[in-house]
Amino acid sequence: MPASTSVKLNTGAEMPTVGLGTWKSKPGQVEKAVEHALKSGYKSIDTAAAYANEAEVGEGIKASGVPRESFFLTTKLDNMDHKRVADALEDSLRKLGTEYLDLWLMHWPAPMNDDLTAADKTIDWIDTWKTMSKLYKENPQKLRAIGVSNVSIPFMERLLSEAGEVIPAVNQVEHHPSCYQPELLEFCKSKGIVITAYSPLGSDNSPLLTNPIVVKISEKHGVAPANVLVSLQANTPNVTVLPNQLKIIDLASEEIEELNSIDKTAHFRACEPNWTFWGDLGFADAAK
Repeated sequence: MPASTSVKLNTGAEMPTVGLGTWKSKPGQVEKAVEHALKSGYKSIDTAAAYANEAEVGEGIKASGVPRESFFLTTKLDNMDHKRVADALEDSLRKLGTEYLDLWLMHWPAPMNDDLTAADKTIDWIDTWKTMSKLYKENPQKLRAIGVSNVSIPFMERLLSEAGEVIPAVNQVEHHPSCYQPELLEFCKSKGIVITAYSPLGSDNSPLLTNPIVVKISEKHGVAPANVLVSLQANTPNVTVLPNQLKIIDLASEEIEELNSIDKTAHFRACEPNWTFWGDLGFADAAK
């Protein structure tokens, strides 16, 4: 199956399939990474207020000299900012040094207090989505699309039934062979929602990098195991991916099936939803 180069959002916009993810990219390093990525041909950059590197990402964008309209920029609303949505948007635009975002995501459907030590039960995340939707409709010059992240099927069903006037363009979730989630992928596709896969390698020093199936396929194609894991997402319809490398290969359908079968015997999550103090957030595999 040939890897895609872009995916069409429900807004009509094209989102590049491969984007540079900046989670765990520290200030002092991320500027150069973003500058190099844009100069090297990346067409999508993903950051978040929670990563505490938006200003540095903005510096890298400026240093690259690449025209703003030539790449896709995503950032995310932090959990502590559900009570100040409009101000948080302005903060992100200012730090990134941009007049608009191609995509703004709610990072987690989990409002939290200012120091992220407890859930803020005074706020319903559905109300946050309604506020984001209002800003989107009233400020097309600032927001080209909005979406969510870490939203399970039960939570998405609630959003669509209670606040679905604006359907999320994207749901960014952990997705790799040990966290396959085919039901979530199919559900989102049926609703016109694109999936963006974060942590496509699984984690730092991921066991997937030495998994026999991954290694076998990487040796067959003459690439590193990481390239196979990233390419799996790019070879999956309606999915975009956030790697730290650009080389993508085409995978045969039987190779994709074999990779996705890993989840049956070696399931894990790199990022458990329970850290938000809101429980499993509807993800059955994370239920304690």
